[in-house]
Amino acid sequence: MRARLAIAIAGCEVEIREVVLKDKPAELLEISPKATVPVLLDSNNNVIEESLDIMLWAASHHAIWQSLDEQQRKEALILIEENDVSFKQMLDRYKYADRFPEHSERYYREQGEQFLAKLENRLHQQTGLMTDSLTLVDFALLPFIRQFALVDWEWFSNADYPKLQNWLNGFLQSDLFKQVMHKYPQWQAGDEITVFPITQQQ
Repeated sequence: MRARLAIAIAGCEVEIREVVLKDKPAELLEISPKATVPVLLDSNNNVIEESLDIMLWAASHHAIWQSLDEQQRKEALILIEENDVSFKQMLDRYKYADRFPEHSERYYREQGEQFLAKLENRLHQQTGLMTDSLTLVDFALLPFIRQFALVDWEWFSNADYPKLQNWLNGFLQSDLFKQVMHKYPQWQAGDEITVFPITQQQ
């Protein structure tokens, strides 16, 4: 989701191929033997295999990245790393607590809340995590906070994170969210090319 977010916001156009990981096409394995998604093959035949790197590729000349100064970019990347490593680990355990019986679901949620509290504090200072506009760091984290909230939406909606709730709900109600959540059919070799993002004319 976050790779598509950056691509859509930056106004890039890509040919999109929706794959099913249980039925990986040979074309995917050819350019990326590890066959994780997303994978982007640019016009110079460079392969970009991480969602954050795809975000940076898409936003390299756009305000969601360029509007941040050097120090803010460093802070943004540190926050994204914390999200992608320690918070995601707790998120996975919270979502699938039955697979990790060492602790309870509540324990994993409380561990994840340490990160939520940090974001809540930031959002008390400005509308976005870095500035009064949403920037790359917001879009990099939003899909993960959405996943965390959806484990127990009633709990999240009543938890003491009003700024974070507004931040997430604003995103969920946006046209941008609907755009990136559009479902595409599984791609097969020889299928007609689908361009993302879809424009109103299409």
